[in-house]
Amino acid sequence: MKKIAIFASGSGSNAENIIKYFEKSSEIKVETIFSNKADAYVLERAKKHGIDSIVFSKTEFYDLEIVEQILDNKGIDYIVLAGFLLLIPNKLIRKYPNRIINIHPALLPKYGGKGMYGMKVHESVILHAEKESGITIHIVNEHYDEGEIVFRETCAVDKNDTAATLAEKIHQLEYKFFPRVIEKWILNL
Repeated sequence: MKKIAIFASGSGSNAENIIKYFEKSSEIKVETIFSNKADAYVLERAKKHGIDSIVFSKTEFYDLEIVEQILDNKGIDYIVLAGFLLLIPNKLIRKYPNRIINIHPALLPKYGGKGMYGMKVHESVILHAEKESGITIHIVNEHYDEGEIVFRETCAVDKNDTAATLAEKIHQLEYKFFPRVIEKWILNL
């Protein structure tokens, strides 16, 4: 059984979708939710599904070994970022080489990098009158949104789309593809 930890900073709709996807799996289990925000709704979602959750501070994440110790104690094999906004420290990347994956709500390398998350991404896509957008799932390295691309899926950006309507299209792609890509990535199907 491969154990994953999901790192999330916000609502956690993607995290909950991943939890549901693997609930009956005999090969992959969501073991823990980690969050850097004590008021993140993802913690409620974790509780609803009986998943342990851990809240940590920036200091605990970057300067102390607390997060690594918890990952070790829980026997975590892979880390999934689902709306997690902090840059992953090098020590964690070295501990989990090619075993941390992230989803970005645009077609990288466009509209990626520090500060490009959530509605900011969709607003930029609309502002630049892009004809398509989509999702990019990638391995995490020491830079925001620059790791090896594992999967991409596109959707059309219509002339009447707003950031909100585009966000909904992107969410549908995330919900459909992210759990499947995680499964294939972990099991090397």
